[in-house]
Amino acid sequence: MKKHTPKKGKNLNPFKKFIKEKPKSDSFSSERSSGPKKSFKRNEEKDKQKKNQKIVSTSYSPHDKTSKKPVYDIKKVISVAKKLKEESEEPVKVKSSDIRLNRYISNSGVCSRREADQLIADGKIKINGKVVTEMGYKVQTSDKVEHGGKLLKRERYVYVLLNKPKGFITTTKDPQERKTVMQLVKNACEERIYPVGRLDRNTTGLLLFTNDGEFATKVAHPSSNTQKIYRVELNRPFKEEDEEKLRDPKFELEDGSPYIDGLSVNDDNRKEIGIELHSGKNRIVRRVFEHFGYQVDVLDRTVLAGLTKKDLPRGNWRYLGEDEMIQLKYLSGIDKKKKKDKKEKAERKEKKEGFKGRKR
Repeated sequence: MKKHTPKKGKNLNPFKKFIKEKPKSDSFSSERSSGPKKSFKRNEEKDKQKKNQKIVSTSYSPHDKTSKKPVYDIKKVISVAKKLKEESEEPVKVKSSDIRLNRYISNSGVCSRREADQLIADGKIKINGKVVTEMGYKVQTSDKVEHGGKLLKRERYVYVLLNKPKGFITTTKDPQERKTVMQLVKNACEERIYPVGRLDRNTTGLLLFTNDGEFATKVAHPSSNTQKIYRVELNRPFKEEDEEKLRDPKFELEDGSPYIDGLSVNDDNRKEIGIELHSGKNRIVRRVFEHFGYQVDVLDRTVLAGLTKKDLPRGNWRYLGEDEMIQLKYLSGIDKKKKKDKKEKAERKEKKEGFKGRKR
């Protein structure tokens, strides 16, 4: 980068005009260059006080026979040192680091975050041997968190992909004791995983499970533009005029646009349709076709953020590979955001350095 050198001339110093035209007032006068000189009376008084004080030397030398060895009250020294140490340490409520306590408990596999809040409120959580009831408390890596006399540890992150069959609801618990997707992945791992997003009871296809809360929130949020492709079978042929209306970018439902990215209709029977979207709204695909008076007989999610059902029979699950995780994080915008933040930081740094160069 070329070093900026100001042009020679009248405008050599940008502050020259300001200096010439500045008002002559006391507010602009420098104490060092103008104004009354500082009096040193205060310093002289201090020197006199020091001279009048009897300075008692506490230094001891074994080679000097005239000096006496000082005597210390060890108990008093220890108590004072302990008191100073306690005052210098931060109180428990002010600690800030790693993650919130309820999230730490949830990640350890004990319960959900909401249930963790209740455990904290009931005083059932100890940190470093002390009961903590503060909801916003943040756990440090060196802290020891206990529940029921057991030491809690953060779990390793697990990512599982399921090909959901028909007849299972997407929830962790069901008060009516219906079949849930958790029964299908109960043997996948010891960690407490939960579904990312949801599929209707009669909807089949790909469903992701994890115990990584930040990742799950990012993938499920509409702003991440996570790709979803569904195979749809209608109860009757899809009319061409309805297809044109659906392809119109201005098409909206009662709660806004469904954000359809692609549409493909089987011309042989016009009952089979492929639809691509990234909206996370509830029952969005079924509501789109119900808007035109059609009934969806079959709804199957075939693609989720680049992941497919290849070699994954219905009702089975598998772990995601490292390459798939990189791809999924990139497509969901997690890595993009990190790269964007890093780029913006570098640009700010470069701008700052450039400003310093111009100032010199």
